[in-house]
Amino acid sequence: MDAAAKKQLELSACKVRMGIIEGVHSAKSGHPGGSLSCADILTYLYFAKMNIDPKNPKMENRDRFVLSKGHAAPTLYSVLANRGYFDTELLKTLRKIGSILQGHPDMKHIPGVDMSTGSLGQGISAAVGMALSAKHFGDNFKVYTVLGDGEIEEGQVWEAAMFAANKGLSNLTAFVDYNNLQIDGTIEEVNSAAPIDKKFEAFNWHTIVIDGHDFDQIEAALTEAETVDKPVAIIAKTVKGKGISFMENQVGWHGSAPNDEQYEQAMAELKATLETLQ
Repeated sequence: MDAAAKKQLELSACKVRMGIIEGVHSAKSGHPGGSLSCADILTYLYFAKMNIDPKNPKMENRDRFVLSKGHAAPTLYSVLANRGYFDTELLKTLRKIGSILQGHPDMKHIPGVDMSTGSLGQGISAAVGMALSAKHFGDNFKVYTVLGDGEIEEGQVWEAAMFAANKGLSNLTAFVDYNNLQIDGTIEEVNSAAPIDKKFEAFNWHTIVIDGHDFDQIEAALTEAETVDKPVAIIAKTVKGKGISFMENQVGWHGSAPNDEQYEQAMAELKATLETLQ
């Protein structure tokens, strides 16, 4: 990836993080930690990878995206807004009565959302169904999904993984946002699925382990994914709360909104990052 393209992605990711904080602070509720950890993955997909058209969200041959860890909706909303699906001002209405931006993604009302998600473990099954449909009807679109590392403790995830490999769904790529923290503590303290890559390999997936905040590695992994004839799991090692000093690697920010003082500090840090990139 050339320097100019990488810089533009870093700028976009910073703006996405600002949108996450804007929304969660305004709502006074939400999930900032896991939203910030997967921001770079979604930024790359929507700004550099997927075949999409913000002016035509229902384009038939568009690539599909399913946010299986649906509580990270602030990331998806911020990415969609910054990509041009709707006005960024709408992010301030997150979780408010009358707003289309519910606490979890809603495909019926939000432009650009391909699947309503929130019940953990179910999103990957929907993504598998989309990929199977594409194979069946000869469509050439690809399907991408992002799961949480805590989410993959759900048994349904592994049923979907088994089915995807059995049906040869090479048009399906799943990212695991491996930030090592979930609502009750570290993954190890709750119910570790490690080694995650070996588990997916055992289900006959091609696996790749990357730094989920490195755009070069994200790009290389997605390029590699297109060379194999089986579903691909990209295990992305990330930092919960990435980009905001006092949120990073702090489990308490899984489902807590910043107060006014914390909001000002977070936005000041992100604005400083933005200035260094411009």
